[in-house]
Amino acid sequence: MAGSSLFTLIDDIATLLDDISLMTKVAAQKTAGVLGDDLALNAQQVTGVSADRELPVVWAVAKGSLRNKAILVPSAMLISFFIPWAITPLLMAGGAYLCFEGAEKILHSFLPKHSASSAPLNPALATVNEPPLDLVAFERDKIRGAIRTDFILSAEIITITLGTVIDQSLVTQTAVLTVIALVMTIGVYGIVGGLVKIDDLGLYLFQAPNAGKFKKRLGLLLLSAAPWLMKFLSVAGTIAMFLVGGGILAHGLTPLHHLFEHWTALLVQGPPAWAWMGLFSNLLLQGITGFAAGALLVAIGHLVKRVRPQRAD
Repeated sequence: MAGSSLFTLIDDIATLLDDISLMTKVAAQKTAGVLGDDLALNAQQVTGVSADRELPVVWAVAKGSLRNKAILVPSAMLISFFIPWAITPLLMAGGAYLCFEGAEKILHSFLPKHSASSAPLNPALATVNEPPLDLVAFERDKIRGAIRTDFILSAEIITITLGTVIDQSLVTQTAVLTVIALVMTIGVYGIVGGLVKIDDLGLYLFQAPNAGKFKKRLGLLLLSAAPWLMKFLSVAGTIAMFLVGGGILAHGLTPLHHLFEHWTALLVQGPPAWAWMGLFSNLLLQGITGFAAGALLVAIGHLVKRVRPQRAD
């Protein structure tokens, strides 16, 4: 009797582990797109940091990401149990913030940083009077910004995963969410850590003692490719903000979501010359939605900043 109970328990555990493994695989497939955006955005956040501080910054952001997920996983379970209707509004707020950050980054380069009246009479004094860059504060701001962005993308990953396992038992839900959170964090920041050290690897190969032609050429290739790769990831990270944020907003606004699906279907079912556009139209529409929402939020933010001093006066 005791033996049969033990075998039953082992069988139940094996079934549970099999379910967890299967659902984790399904959830990983559904969150793969967000993983790519997460990778691009976090690699972008490290740009501008000195070479000897790149890995410490990545490690600091990774720890912040683990803290984010330690908050998000139990919060997602509680929200889905008590107030499931709040998941969509919270996601949309996070998506709007991503759009705001992306639009602010683009529009900031077109906005004047100083007024004409504040410009120094002698341009040579500009660099003298300019306060030195606080590297500690710069690094701290980079880390905080990366952790804030990670929180939103992590929330989307957790929410997508929760939607995948919503019909499973509480134990399966918790296990799958925990596994996805850990795997995504280790995967993203492991790759980011490797990307930011490509130039160091290239320098090592080029300067290695008794390095042959192949090693030297490979080292030069990595050294020349590293800046372009980081620039590409910076651009890709900004685009990802609009795609992810716009996609969240579009999915949250049902009429807009149906309109995008309708336009995509028309292109796919249209003339052959247009059919290929249907493959990219949904992403393009999400990106346009993200940029438009972000630009609107940036405009509102600047308007609020202008009104506040007047009210204070």
